[in-house]
Parts: sequence; C-alpha cells; structure tokens
Amino acid sequence: MADLSFYKGKKVLITGHTGFKGSWLCRILVGAGAEVTGYSLSAPTEPNLFALCDVEGHMNSVIGDIRDLDHLAKVFADTQPEIVFHLAAQPIVRDSYKDPVYTYETNVMGTVNICECVRRNSCVKSFLNVTTDKVYKNNEWEWGYRENEPLDGYDPYSNSKSCSELVTHSYINSFFNDMEVAVSTARAGNVIGGGDFANDRIIPDCVRAAGTKTDIIVRNPHSTRPYQHVLEPLAIYLAIAEMQYQDKKYAGFYNVGPDDRDCITTGQLVDLFCAKWGEDMKWVNRYDGGPHEANFLKLDCSKIKRVFGWKPRWGVEEAIEKTVEWSKVYFTKGDIPACMDAQIKEFFE
Repeated sequence: MADLSFYKGKKVLITGHTGFKGSWLCRILVGAGAEVTGYSLSAPTEPNLFALCDVEGHMNSVIGDIRDLDHLAKVFADTQPEIVFHLAAQPIVRDSYKDPVYTYETNVMGTVNICECVRRNSCVKSFLNVTTDKVYKNNEWEWGYRENEPLDGYDPYSNSKSCSELVTHSYINSFFNDMEVAVSTARAGNVIGGGDFANDRIIPDCVRAAGTKTDIIVRNPHSTRPYQHVLEPLAIYLAIAEMQYQDKKYAGFYNVGPDDRDCITTGQLVDLFCAKWGEDMKWVNRYDGGPHEANFLKLDCSKIKRVFGWKPRWGVEEAIEKTVEWSKVYFTKGDIPACMDAQIKEFFE
C-alpha cells in the first residue's frame, strides 16, 4: 500500500485530472498535502466528478490539450513537477471506432509529448504512464496475460495504448536510462466506482438506469473483464511512483488487476449491482451489433504482487457496494467529498 505521507509537499503533475480516475487521484493527493497540478481538457461529461469532488480550489488546474506540446512544456517549466502521472487519454473503445484519428493523436502523440516534457525537465524524478489491460494481443485465452506477452491491441483505442507503451519503452531506452528519472507503465483492468458518468460503460449505465428507475440495457452479458474499484489501481500507481522515486530498481512494466475470482462476466456484474441497489432493479440482454470488442480478457498480476507485496483490498462485491453507496449519496444530494474521503480513509487504512 502506498504511504500517502510521502506525498506531503511533493510537486505532482497529473494529466487527465478532470476524468474519472484523475478526479479520485486529485482528491487523494490534495488530502495527502501534495502540491498538485492538473493538465487536461475540460471534464468530458456533465455532470462530472471533478466538479463534484471539490478539489479545483485546492490545486492548480490547467485546461489544456495533451496534443499541444508547447502549452504542456510551459506548464512543466512553470510548475517543475517531481512526480508525473500520465492519465490523459481518449479511453472509450467505441469512440475510437467513431474517431480513430483523434484517438491516435491523443493516445500516441500525447504520450510522445509527455515523454518529451519529462526528458526536457530534470526536476522529474518519477514518471508513470497509465495504459490499459487491452494493450495485449488478445487471443481470447482463459489465463491472464503477462507483462512479456506481445502488445497488439485490436481496436483503435487498444492499439493506440499499445503504441503508447512502445513510445514509453523507446524513450526509456533512448533517453531515460541515462537520466535521474525512474519510469514505469501500469496496465490496469476495468475500474468501477462512484462518479463515473461516461457513456458506453456498464456501471455508469447501471447507475443512470437506477436514477431513472428503468431496466439496465446490457449489450454483451457474456464478456469477461477484470473489474476492480478505482481506488485499487490508484493505490498501486501511488506506490509505484513512490518506490521508484526512492529507488530506480522498482521501475518497470506492471499489470494491475483483481484476483481471478473478480474476473466475472458483465451479466454477473450487473446481477451484483441489482442486488446491492435493491428497489427491484433488473436488466435486459440487448445486443446492438456494435463493433468488435474482446470477449475474454484477464491479467496475470503476479509480478506486481511479488515486487511490491501488493494484493487487492476490495473484491468486486465490495467495489459494487462502494459504487452504490456513492451513487445514492449523489442522488440524494448528499456530501460527495465527505463520502469520497470516507472511502479513501477506509481503503488506505
């Protein structure tokens, strides 16, 4: 588990800070006393977690495009970050089919730009590029992919994140190995939790249906994914960044996912949601003939468990419970920051 006291007073830059993961990460780091700068487009949804979680007034929030190298470079020069988390991305598989050029520009050239800024600024001691479990060539295996498996995502989103990995590897070999910066990538599975308002994601679809008291529409109830609460990967991102800051031997490429028991089908996930929400929630199977998405995807996370002694804290059932708890606070206009802080405190304790 990350030692949040390590981050007190540290200068941290987060790209993609207005997104779902980024907002939770900002809340954690602001609470830990870090000097946080965010660089991102405006929040991608309305409503959005960044506005709800009450961090903007406690950090330096810069609205900018990761494709704009000159603007990003100025932010680096002005803020001199010690630790960089790169989360900015076009993250939706279906959207990548609709606009592949934007997806590649953001996910590939965005990574080039952040790597270039790290290369130019010796202040950076620890850099983590967050990618995805979808970077691997998917053979629909029933066992988990390991870090040394071939990278070759199928759809534009997955492929662009494979390219993001390769860009990072090249910068490590060409530049970072000769610098005082430690660099890692983290390949995380599907995350769930309170405050995700994205389209084409199953848990946000469930929450929206609960809010309107309608049936949940499930496109592919038989697809298997490694589901985990959003605090799970954020905790290990923080641990990687901390440990490699202190010793470069911890830099590497890491899978971040749940235990095998939490790799479940979408149908099972929605069953759990309906049971936890109550109010006679139910779902219907309605395949819409959409573009290709992997049916079976699982990670082998033995490396990160061995190197960091890490193990998942909350299983998928607890993850759904926490998501339902947050969502009911939201629908009743309760105290969102207090709910988030309570969940963060419980998780890290």
